[in-house]
Amino acid sequence: MSKRDYYEVLGVSKAASLEDVKKAYRKKAVQFHPDKNPGNKEAEDKFKEATEAYSVLSDAENRAKYDRFGHAAFSQGGGGFQGGDFSGFEDVFGDIFSTFFGGGMGGDPRRGRGRAGNDLRYDLDLAFEEAAFGCEKEVTLGRRAQCETCAGSGAAKGTSRERCRQCEGAGQVRVQQGFFTLARTCNVCSGSGEVVKNPCTDCSGSGLRLKESKLKVKVPAGVDHGQRLKMRGEGEAGAGGGPNGDLYVQISIDEHPVFQRQDHEVVCEVPITFSAATLGTEIEVPSLDGKIKLKIPPGTPSGKVFRIKSKGIPVLGSNPQRRGDQHVRVYVHVPKSVSDDERELLEKLAAIQGTTVHEGGDRGFFGKVKDIFS
Repeated sequence: MSKRDYYEVLGVSKAASLEDVKKAYRKKAVQFHPDKNPGNKEAEDKFKEATEAYSVLSDAENRAKYDRFGHAAFSQGGGGFQGGDFSGFEDVFGDIFSTFFGGGMGGDPRRGRGRAGNDLRYDLDLAFEEAAFGCEKEVTLGRRAQCETCAGSGAAKGTSRERCRQCEGAGQVRVQQGFFTLARTCNVCSGSGEVVKNPCTDCSGSGLRLKESKLKVKVPAGVDHGQRLKMRGEGEAGAGGGPNGDLYVQISIDEHPVFQRQDHEVVCEVPITFSAATLGTEIEVPSLDGKIKLKIPPGTPSGKVFRIKSKGIPVLGSNPQRRGDQHVRVYVHVPKSVSDDERELLEKLAAIQGTTVHEGGDRGFFGKVKDIFS
């Protein structure tokens, strides 16, 4: 059976760049890899065919020979490609091997030893002011740490871990795939190269035990609701010498009775009397830094918003630290009941303004209404 053209196999043109050849081969390899098509002889043949095509077209010298002489350049006695040189496959197979085998090609066969510890999550509730200005909180969490009885080995006292017979301590086993040999993690020792024959009774051979730990969490100023703080290495301990996992602190901020947060801005509402809005005054308003004075000019309408600079939330991570602004919305408070003296004064005011208490409103408005119906 005659061989197909290598360019046709990979689905590229003769002018294709090396990168195009790599991309085309990667796509074919993923599609027809034997591990994705177990027992499929046709897929295995296509995988081998694509591999052979790539081994030629990815090498400048071999590709030049193929372009000139075709398959004859690599026939027996042709002095050309004889197969077996796959030194350029690592960069192409990096993602493919990680998908199928959990590791790459070549390198240290023991690099997969030791499993990283699990990441953990802790939900932390903060007061409004704690999130604004930052704080340090002590938390208590349960996490698996190294077993003190076996010092993390997982083996019973007086014994030790033994060399895995399946992989002979390598942590990986070799599997023949077409033209080359692949290494996959040993399923007996999970890549550690060692097994526990007599497990520690305190940790059941895992080398880890659940412990309650106290930890101080530094909350930066300006952190917002829903954000996460990452504490590297504060998760569960790794097994077999692997690194610790990380701790993710999920932030939740309590509502404030006065302030509302909008990004780095703080908003609050403050009531004022009709006389204060009309005549103007100076009032005290709350802020994150305590009470501050705010000048209300004469004729201030209800709903007017005043801006107080740099009295808002600190900007997270800013250096030097910057703060947002505070926005104070004033509204005219209308009492549900008034004293006799207040009623007398209000009635006098109503008479001066040319209307009655029952009509209320703006004299100019009623003047316009009168003109319409007159």
